[in-house]
Amino acid sequence: MTDNFLASQRGLLAQHRGLLAQQSGVITRGQALAAGFTDKAIEVRLATGRWQRLYPGVYATFSGEPSRAARLWAAVLRAGTGSALSHQTAAELYGLADSPAPLIHVTVPSGSAVVRPPGVLIHYSGRLAQSRHPVLTPPRTRIDDTVLDIAQHAATLDEAVSLALRAVGSRRTTAALLRTAIQGRPRLRWRTDLVAALGEEHVGAHSLLEYRYGSRVEGPHGLPRGTRQRPVTRGGRREYQDIAYDEYQTVVELDGQAAHPGQSRWRDLRRDNLNAAHGLVTLRLGWVDVTERACESAGVIGATLTHRGWPGVPCQCGPTCRLPPAP
Repeated sequence: MTDNFLASQRGLLAQHRGLLAQQSGVITRGQALAAGFTDKAIEVRLATGRWQRLYPGVYATFSGEPSRAARLWAAVLRAGTGSALSHQTAAELYGLADSPAPLIHVTVPSGSAVVRPPGVLIHYSGRLAQSRHPVLTPPRTRIDDTVLDIAQHAATLDEAVSLALRAVGSRRTTAALLRTAIQGRPRLRWRTDLVAALGEEHVGAHSLLEYRYGSRVEGPHGLPRGTRQRPVTRGGRREYQDIAYDEYQTVVELDGQAAHPGQSRWRDLRRDNLNAAHGLVTLRLGWVDVTERACESAGVIGATLTHRGWPGVPCQCGPTCRLPPAP
């Protein structure tokens, strides 16, 4: 056995290990053959249980239950060259999904002949070369395209807007980048509403409820624009006020669709008490207050701001506005 032969085998092993490390221990038959394995060597490993077949021609090079990462790699490798994890699965990888979707979503170039593997949902796209992220692994669509892919199939406008604002609020992208991605799609469901939600007048909105506050309570009733997500540091802790009207020492906190239980409730009380200690009044609005009682909420906020120095007066949002009369 020559030194050159041993050196070549060591190099081959290093290349093989690097590929497996990148792909969470998953390899295709073509990759295994290119790395120096023979058909017989592959079959022996499968027969003895050292490897396991995840899909035809796609193997886990270990025994035991494959990890989530290994299953995602297997799905995209089975789909073929140029494919990418997309939709809810890409959102999972970007941290935008609360839990994995029941099916693994993979997008392939239009015209590809792909047999759908079990547990995988195949999408087709004529612009995958542009929407596929150039470096991230496992291969996936860019975050802006991921958001728009999901928005395209969202059941409701609120669902589509909520995801877009969540992506922006978590600093994974920006409103400007999402607007640019929207411009690159000649056909897109909810286009006008998404552009409006990502517009300059709603900059800083981190959630659907914050967007609804601006579009239903604040703007239509002529209230001054508050600062979104204003950072404050108290007792060494950095926190964020949802809507801060600094000039009038008023804070509006938005509590989402359900009341805060247990520990969250006490945290809110602590924040409200600290606001009061600093001369701030805190108003709390829930989902119903913003979406179904927007006019009444605008009246309360307007009256509070007036008492604290705002020279303006809330205005009616339309002929059926339920804004209470000024006191």
